[in-house]
Amino acid sequence: MANITFSEPAREQESGIFFRKACNTSSPKARLLLLHGVGSNEANLASLAASLPDDIEVLLLRGPLQVGPQGFAWYQVNFTSNGPSFSYEQAEGSRKLLQTFIEALPKLPTVIAGFSQGGIMSSSIGVTEPELVKGFALLSGRMLREIEPQIASAERLKSTSAFIAHGQRDGVLPIDWAKEADAWLDRIGVAHETHHYDMAHEITGDELADFSRWLTKTLLLAD
Repeated sequence: MANITFSEPAREQESGIFFRKACNTSSPKARLLLLHGVGSNEANLASLAASLPDDIEVLLLRGPLQVGPQGFAWYQVNFTSNGPSFSYEQAEGSRKLLQTFIEALPKLPTVIAGFSQGGIMSSSIGVTEPELVKGFALLSGRMLREIEPQIASAERLKSTSAFIAHGQRDGVLPIDWAKEADAWLDRIGVAHETHHYDMAHEITGDELADFSRWLTKTLLLAD
């Protein structure tokens, strides 16, 4: 999907979420939603699209909370010695907005993926509303333990799959979070693949290549 150009930000009416869209074809076969991390914005993940398969519509979503001049978040978080401290009410509010956003779109096989906090939100949608997405991806993210009571039944989760990618040198969200997510998805019966890379809290070319392969398999080669 080289030379891809994203639209100016538009506001989805039902959810109020701002997003940018790009597609190389007038009749996409599938859709990818990309969610940024805390303090960033939707343009931050635009460069990922160049590594992704054609025939996929890519939407970059902006978090609803403004935390800086060009910085947004899905919920407020502070990193403490005991791990991240955050507002679950805000996280839950954003999860519901994302659900509304997806439901308002024309129907297409969809994957939701994100970096860091964006990955957290992607997994929250994937395990609670599996009918909305074919798969979800955590890129240097984690799963919220607080979401457990809302996780869908094993029967409903059969239809979705997941991709976990994490850096062995991640100093923001240590790799133990990825290992916990991997074990959790095993336990609840979500088919997934997990990749660990020699990287920090970032996205690398090797990771993007693996993600693109998984995306093709999940969205374009599915039944």
